[in-house]
Amino acid sequence: MKGPELRQALSNYIDKMPPLPTSIGKILEICQSPNAQPADLNKVISLDPVLLARVMKLINSAYYGLSQEVTSLVRAIIMLGLNTVKNLALSTAVLGSINAERSKDAALNLEGFWLHSICVGVTAKLIAKKRSVSPLDLENYFFCGLLHDIGKIPLNNRAPGDYLAALRMCTVDRVPLYRAEQTALELTHCESGALIISAWKLSEEILDVVSWHHDTVGYKGPNGDLVQTVAVADYFANIMEIGFSGNRFPVKPPSEVFRQMGLDWQAIEDLEPLVRQEIEKAKVFLKLTGS
Repeated sequence: MKGPELRQALSNYIDKMPPLPTSIGKILEICQSPNAQPADLNKVISLDPVLLARVMKLINSAYYGLSQEVTSLVRAIIMLGLNTVKNLALSTAVLGSINAERSKDAALNLEGFWLHSICVGVTAKLIAKKRSVSPLDLENYFFCGLLHDIGKIPLNNRAPGDYLAALRMCTVDRVPLYRAEQTALELTHCESGALIISAWKLSEEILDVVSWHHDTVGYKGPNGDLVQTVAVADYFANIMEIGFSGNRFPVKPPSEVFRQMGLDWQAIEDLEPLVRQEIEKAKVFLKLTGS
């Protein structure tokens, strides 16, 4: 199965995926308003008991390292900020929905896949922090990194035999996985991921990262810093062999990307000990959603 036939099969598959909770749409709407208040977000999340429980567990996890347990969602929103809590809610909802569909014949090792995804999210956030990106925006880097390869899930579940062929081609021909996907399937995980993000009506930032993290040069939109940072974090995770994305022969982002970020590769490599520490804290995301 490849090309138009695979695209139609993926479209059907995505249509049958569990939808995101209606509360997520309301949360996104609230956070887009410049006049949004913690009480507005609290009201929506409090009406979704599952989402509320997950968000509170995340807030009180080692990932955030708060000195005292937070029992009030409003207080948590004030402490962490609207954007962070929005991304916490999105993370749990998206991971919960995407993991509801599994294939017994999966070609990709999902445990390794999610460890890779966590690593990319953590690394992207640490790179952004090192570059003094606003604390209010750091969770965007983590969330975009976490979801950058989400398009592999439907390929892995809907066409496991064909996807295994792409994984083998990557290894045998020593080419990047997205190029092997294009040859074997006539469709890449970037395109597949864009179908999911569009179906769920998530933000343009996430859509751009999912679509363009293997083509930073070709990207001309407004979210270049996010795209470039996740691309570098993805390369780091593959080179350091943290988790498994299936991409045994990644392409290093162009030198222009590092110049624009104001960092060299050595500065990224030096983050490894901290990345490994933060991964252990961030695994709570997967525990809460059964990944």
